[in-house]
Amino acid sequence: MSPRAIVEISLEKGLDLIAVSDHNSAENVGAVIRAGRHRGLAVLAGMEISSREEVHSLALFDTEDQAVLMQDLVYQHLRGTNRPELFGDQVVANEFDEVEGFNDHLLIGAVQLGLQEIVQAVHRLGGLSIASHVDRPSFSIMSQLGFIPEDVGVDAMEISRHTTRDKAGMEIPGLERFPVVSFSDAHFPGDIGNSCTCFFMEAPSVAEILLALREEGGRKVIE
Repeated sequence: MSPRAIVEISLEKGLDLIAVSDHNSAENVGAVIRAGRHRGLAVLAGMEISSREEVHSLALFDTEDQAVLMQDLVYQHLRGTNRPELFGDQVVANEFDEVEGFNDHLLIGAVQLGLQEIVQAVHRLGGLSIASHVDRPSFSIMSQLGFIPEDVGVDAMEISRHTTRDKAGMEIPGLERFPVVSFSDAHFPGDIGNSCTCFFMEAPSVAEILLALREEGGRKVIE
């Protein structure tokens, strides 16, 4: 999952916009943004954050600076040191796929912040918050909490490629209150683009995505 490989495969799959959402870190975001800029691919800065309840949620931003500020907060509440012999090396690369260093934080762990605290922090920084793979039997809002809180505050719910919008709607109480999207959640190059969401909007930005999710100003999510 090197920066240039991500960009090239995304373009091969016909994607116009992607987000880099490493677990609890944004250290590779800038490299993919710059690699995408060279090839004409729009890249949002993101993170997939694991809350204290071990609920995964996506934080999406327009800029690397916003994501780094969120990363600073996450690192303040992340405990433990990575053990490469167990979890593998956590590589930090540049846009030319050159290794610049290694991340020593235990990124596989949970951040000592509640889900709602994370959502509020993302919004304060001008980002978009999406509950991740809500249909999955682990690390989802349903598997960890058993229900969708009325005041959770996320902007959308993501379903995995292993279900459909209709099936998820029948199985997950409360899902109908939120816009529903689906992304590839790619951990390997071949998974990029396996699932995607089409947005009708004027620009590849967080503000435009939010308008599309809310079906405002002529923007919309295309089924």
